[in-house]
Amino acid sequence: MAGLADLIPDPDVLIAMDPEHLAGFLLQEMNSRLKHRQRMATLGDWMYELFDRPAGGAYPSEYRDAAFRAIAEAWSWLEAQGLIVWPDQANGPSGFRVPSRRGEKLVDQNTFTRFLKGTELPERFLHPDLGQRVWLLFLNGDFDTAVFHAFKKVEVAVRNAAGLPDTEYGTPLMRQAFDPEKGKLTDTSAPKAEREALAHLFAGAIGYYKNPQSHRDVGVTDAAEAREMIMLASHLLRIVDSRAPLSKE
Repeated sequence: MAGLADLIPDPDVLIAMDPEHLAGFLLQEMNSRLKHRQRMATLGDWMYELFDRPAGGAYPSEYRDAAFRAIAEAWSWLEAQGLIVWPDQANGPSGFRVPSRRGEKLVDQNTFTRFLKGTELPERFLHPDLGQRVWLLFLNGDFDTAVFHAFKKVEVAVRNAAGLPDTEYGTPLMRQAFDPEKGKLTDTSAPKAEREALAHLFAGAIGYYKNPQSHRDVGVTDAAEAREMIMLASHLLRIVDSRAPLSKE
């Protein structure tokens, strides 16, 4: 069972870490304890290991205050993210914590890094149609599939809002639904240039982000890029929501 000092032997490195990155090491060490049935940990356990053991702490004593502050910040971050929780009603008030069900899945730095990427795309910011499915795919690092499903939702939403048959799909569907003159989702009160631009936007987005995903392995591997694509899909869905009443007029 590796201790925190084994994972981070240099105290200067520990102190320099951002709370969310140090939190990953705390959680990794806590999960290693689960295998040895030492389920509970407190903030004081880290200080004991690093400074207070009778045989001598792993770090020099002059690092104590700075290390405590860094660990306390990381500990608070873990609680705020719901990755550590009370073990029970008896020990929780005394400061003991255990990894939550989600926290138990983040057993190493790779899985924890993937979780951090997921926090970059808060579910509450997404259109409801994207829901948990797209967000969870992103969270698990399946960026290709997340982007495909996001723009598939756009395609389905446009088809339904425009009242078009299932045989219509892809860029032709977008061109038809947002045709500047007669599209069911076109706001004819807007200037023609804006109507044309919106048709180009939807057709371009589906043609560039959804269609290639349908036919080949595009390979979206960057979390930031995938996040921006999904946010674009979310924005397009909100436009569809605002235009849907037009199709009933």
